[in-house]
Amino acid sequence: SLSEEVNERTSANPFHNFDFGNMESHQQPGMNDILQCIDKAATDSRIKGIYIDASDVTTGMAQTEEIRNALLKFKKSGKFIYAYADAYSQNAYYLSSAATKVYVNPQGLVELHGLMTQLMFFKGTFEKLEIEPVLIRHGKFKSAGETFVLDKMSDENREQVAYFVNDIWNNIVSQIAASRGISNAEVENIADSLKVRTAYDAFKNKLVDRVAYFDEFITDINTVAGISSSKMETITASKYKDVAPEIKNKFTTDRIAVIYAEGEITGGEGDEKTIGAAKTADAIRKARFDNNVKAIVLRVNSPGGSALASEVIWREALLAGNSKPLIVSMSDLAASGGYYISCGAKKIFAQKNTITGSIGVFGLLLNAQNLLKNKLGITVDGYKTGLFTDLGLPTKPVTVAEQLIIQQSVDSIYQVFTQRVSDGRKINIATVDSLGQGRVWAGSSALKNNLVDTIGGLLDAISFAAKSAHLDNYRLKELPEQKEAFAELLSGLSGEASIWYEAKELGEQATYLRSMKKALRSQGVQMRLDYDINWKN
Repeated sequence: SLSEEVNERTSANPFHNFDFGNMESHQQPGMNDILQCIDKAATDSRIKGIYIDASDVTTGMAQTEEIRNALLKFKKSGKFIYAYADAYSQNAYYLSSAATKVYVNPQGLVELHGLMTQLMFFKGTFEKLEIEPVLIRHGKFKSAGETFVLDKMSDENREQVAYFVNDIWNNIVSQIAASRGISNAEVENIADSLKVRTAYDAFKNKLVDRVAYFDEFITDINTVAGISSSKMETITASKYKDVAPEIKNKFTTDRIAVIYAEGEITGGEGDEKTIGAAKTADAIRKARFDNNVKAIVLRVNSPGGSALASEVIWREALLAGNSKPLIVSMSDLAASGGYYISCGAKKIFAQKNTITGSIGVFGLLLNAQNLLKNKLGITVDGYKTGLFTDLGLPTKPVTVAEQLIIQQSVDSIYQVFTQRVSDGRKINIATVDSLGQGRVWAGSSALKNNLVDTIGGLLDAISFAAKSAHLDNYRLKELPEQKEAFAELLSGLSGEASIWYEAKELGEQATYLRSMKKALRSQGVQMRLDYDINWKN
């Protein structure tokens, strides 16, 4: 089951995904444990097959692709995969199409309708509030901040969005077609004409193998598993993750460090939802100085963030890569600052559906003087010792001289960014600039443009790291180290409660509240993806 948010790493926080409404925990294994579970189940004689509960799938497109690929590899063991849902969202069906057999409730349906994007623009809101946003950027495709200064997509943004969305959709179509034994054109036709509107339409069009109720599904899956019972004998991934896999030499001291970098990149320590530069750099440093660690895999799922924080992490990754193999595994996102911290790796793995690139820089200043004066009756006065002492404060207009200073800073950081990519990827600076300019790429196009090296997931990256370090036997060391459960309980309670309350009160609109909060708390020049990616299932 993938009905709860899937992080890159299983959380030690007992309040992660805690429902404060009914006081229930919905702890979901992270990608690390989900992938390991599927891998070890292939050779576990006690496991006859996999049942996908496809009632709800919350993973992003690249995460779904990575789990799907792991399932396809599992099928090579000769074991079965059965999927069931009363109704399949498009993402749930994309995952389930990898199954040996797909079942749907007679009164259910299968959604297959294509992808779309929808951006919300706040120019009119700022005008009503009399807030003046000043966007300073480098890169014609760097659309981060456009939502505050425009009322629709720029031509450049529309071009890049169309390109990467079509890339991802074409990949989904081809993978569904291959698994279901139908042509790409047939899948496209089903989606374009909304041809599948009932469960029986899905059966006629070969999207599912059987229309059946859940009790009938249980009978079938027990038969193929050789189980004489009226209920399924199952073990959940959250429990199976604690079953130790077979280790050839469990006493080996050799380690591969897997360092998780998930969330927005910020200064300081960060938390479960952000990549703190100090904490992540320290984890990389520990792995570099640990003689038992023979190779490092940096797992990145980030839209970017602070330019300075990204540089701090990049430096530690560079030093680590100079002393031992450092491999990057990209998940849903490794864009802007997320790409910055990745570009110096020995090898970069990504999914075809990964969103990456966005090599660009921007800064956003807000003048709220008229909001304070005209709406709230507040005026601001004071004294300063220098011309630029109050640079960046939202209580005054942004001067031409101040804009010039910020622009010079943005341009300088962009030049450093492109040089980092040029050095790390062995691409000349002019080519990097042509691929950059803030442009976002799907992993399939990033591969063609040499921004990544190969299509593959976390386990592929770990396997390559082992080969690079000439390791046959090794164990994994996951970093940064997580707090003990009791410490996590104390630190996580208030944050999880706040997230739960926002979601309960605002529903889907909570996303926009969080986006506004991010914009308001961002300090300094930013390397950040142009949007918050929320795949609606």
